[in-house]
Amino acid sequence: MNIAALVSGGVDSSVTIPLLLDQGFRPVITYIRIALAEDPAFKGCPQEEDMEIVKYLSHKYALKMEVIDLEKEYRERIIAYLIDSVARGYTPNPDVLCNRLIKFGAFEEKCGKDFDRITTGHYARKEMVNGMHWLKTAADRQKDQTYFLSRITYDQLQKIDFPIGGMQKYEVRSLAEREALPSAHRPDSQGICFLGEINYNDFLKRYLGEKPGDIVELESGRILGKHKGFWFHTIGQRKGLGLSQGPWFVVKKEAEENLVFVSQGYDPLSTYQDEIVLGDFLTLNEQALSGDGPWDLTFKIRHTPDFAPGKVFKEGSRLRIETEAPISGVAPGQFGVLYDKQMNHCLGSGVIEST
Repeated sequence: MNIAALVSGGVDSSVTIPLLLDQGFRPVITYIRIALAEDPAFKGCPQEEDMEIVKYLSHKYALKMEVIDLEKEYRERIIAYLIDSVARGYTPNPDVLCNRLIKFGAFEEKCGKDFDRITTGHYARKEMVNGMHWLKTAADRQKDQTYFLSRITYDQLQKIDFPIGGMQKYEVRSLAEREALPSAHRPDSQGICFLGEINYNDFLKRYLGEKPGDIVELESGRILGKHKGFWFHTIGQRKGLGLSQGPWFVVKKEAEENLVFVSQGYDPLSTYQDEIVLGDFLTLNEQALSGDGPWDLTFKIRHTPDFAPGKVFKEGSRLRIETEAPISGVAPGQFGVLYDKQMNHCLGSGVIEST
């Protein structure tokens, strides 16, 4: 079987190589290169170190290595989406779209089509039920990454394998130590896909500049201070506002008026919602959410180990979640991801709309 093993240089994707070899496969080690790392705005991107680790794996295991340049596609599909969303007052999640449009989209178009299977270092599993492939949550619930995979297509899901999906993180690092891999103790990446831990405000300033506006108390309408552009602030933010007598939380933004609304106190009630509306919902297979509902399911509105229970209603082209308990930090533009009640299968995702 002809396998492209997508390897980033991190410990998770590195460990997929000895696992595949143990199964009798000899994959092509494939590194997706995004040349934005050479841009001064992305000094935190570790692509040079990544490349050295990937080359080491190729030499250690005597496997072919390919470097696939997807800079153009990344700029057109991810950077453009991110900047457009932020400029409209939304809170985007580029990592979710990056999997659908770059790792399994542009890569498939350019060369993935020449391979039978594609493997990654995601903490996720795949299961066949009733003749259909399902995206299953990882054995390590703390590291589960199905939230980021919730937007991939069924065709993409059929072709992907997740070699470490049944492992715990400590098992992955232990295997990397036994194999003497240079990534064995490398910290997990916390940054935007491919870009690493960049300064997000510097990134936004480069594309959107600055535009001073008012910071307003939600309850009273009092102007409390100034900001340099609403796009520098996110729902739930409590640091970097420059306001005294806090803590203050960002609870709302108005793009047209360039206003940032804040509320005082610890986790104020104004940040909680008991209904979430999802637009542009995409299921992972045709059996997910069959019928007209409502459905008793679980969901996530951000990448977290915790699942929240709720009842989901179909309303025209949208889905509405009635949560069992109020949820804080609901940010329009982010993705709401649905799971079955047992928290085993990821059903799909939609874009959180303003409520």
